[in-house]
Amino acid sequence: MKKILKYSLFALLCLGGSACTNLDEELYDKLPADQFGQKEKEINALIAPIYRALKPIWSPAYFCMVEGSSDMAITPTRKGGDGWEGGLFKEFRFGTWTSGNRYVTDSYNGMMQGVSTCNQIYHMVNSNPSVQNKEQILAEVRAVRALWYYFLLDNYGNVPIVTDFNNTEKPKTSNRKQVYEFVLSEINAVKDLLRSDVSSSSYGKMTQGAAYTLLAKMFLNALIWNPDGGAKWQETINACNKVMELGYTLEPNWKTNFAVHNEVSKETIFPIVFSTVDGGNIMLQHTLHYLSNTALGLSTTGFNGINAMPGYVHEFDQADKRYLGSFLIGEMKDPATGQVLMTAHGRPLIHHIDFTFKYSVDADGWGQVEQEDGARCYKWEFEKGVNGNMENDYAIFRLADIYLMKAEALVRSGGNNAAATQLVNDIRKRAFEDPAKLLTSVTLQDIYKERRFEFAWELVSRQDMIRFGTFLNPIPGPVGRGAINNNHLIYPIPRTAIDANPGLTQNPGY
Repeated sequence: MKKILKYSLFALLCLGGSACTNLDEELYDKLPADQFGQKEKEINALIAPIYRALKPIWSPAYFCMVEGSSDMAITPTRKGGDGWEGGLFKEFRFGTWTSGNRYVTDSYNGMMQGVSTCNQIYHMVNSNPSVQNKEQILAEVRAVRALWYYFLLDNYGNVPIVTDFNNTEKPKTSNRKQVYEFVLSEINAVKDLLRSDVSSSSYGKMTQGAAYTLLAKMFLNALIWNPDGGAKWQETINACNKVMELGYTLEPNWKTNFAVHNEVSKETIFPIVFSTVDGGNIMLQHTLHYLSNTALGLSTTGFNGINAMPGYVHEFDQADKRYLGSFLIGEMKDPATGQVLMTAHGRPLIHHIDFTFKYSVDADGWGQVEQEDGARCYKWEFEKGVNGNMENDYAIFRLADIYLMKAEALVRSGGNNAAATQLVNDIRKRAFEDPAKLLTSVTLQDIYKERRFEFAWELVSRQDMIRFGTFLNPIPGPVGRGAINNNHLIYPIPRTAIDANPGLTQNPGY
């Protein structure tokens, strides 16, 4: 069974006024507060809220911000109006989002709430004299808080830095350089205090592997987030080397990383842990057509939402196992009859890669597509009979990313190309049966493409496109867009946040 991070909100840990419950049959809410935190299960219960708070990262809001704004994915309006949502998804595709965009607001609020949760748990742990191994536990909380600021830094740039849960003053905006330096200082302060094991007991927790991966991400994107500080290619390589020494391994079968019980993957460095009974993975609902449950043997149905951009899918070599391992394409049949299912509009349910806006096209070029249009996400295994959210965990960080980050840093710095090529080929050789598909000498463009093949749907497209200088470029095709302005390299601070706190500063261009 998966080690699910559960927590009960007892007297010490009353978050949001929830009632006290049990944890693994032990009544921790009956313990005096000054005795709580002496057992591993008690400590897990104490800090579990910082991990549970990560689940909104896998929400449609953030997913749309990082994939729906890139050339990877789109949530089109379907014939009949499904998916219009007041033009929400149109804004992401055309680069016309504003400070009033609901998903921009929801994601910002969720990230700041994640910071607040970390601050609250830090205060509780630090104030409790009975907590064992307190230095490591506090390091864990600070590292998760640094992760939240990594997301804020990437997406919003200039945000308030808040570390004291008891401080009720409204914070002021810190600039992107200050946020970057804060995240680096926090990671460096705690990274070697964290546990280093790669095991079932460390799964889903902030470890040295996760902290050093976060450090590598910071260094890899240094020229974007802190250009005055210069490139940090060797620092990226050093951080990647540390992770590669810790005992993670590439899974020989790529799909192990996305299986229903993917907690067995030794490639996963830091996941969001999902459960069908405690906040599950919602990809099934997010992408599948209303009738796909019949074809796939599911007991729940999708909302016919997000699908892949045609150009992105066409970049794949069809011999690449990640092609059909990432995208649901083609006929959807009723297993009882063997016949292709028919949509509500009398059309065969066939997921074509290519599609166009056909109905109610407005002056901007946005319109409605057929219900069945578009390749759907097929990366995380859909468990037969699943009757709700999925069990599959989502890896925020996995070892394949370390390989490709190191390869990128080697190439960008003019380093050992043979070593970079080997790292990329280690990824490719599990994706292809034909050894002729391996590369002889990698270029930066090769690495960019490999990241696209490896990490489709995994919330990296926007960041990668910005770092490789392609995010502002036109996206070709009938459901693409023109070039967008460089202020769109970060999102606006939500209007509601500025209304509530005049000390915040809006990002330029919004």
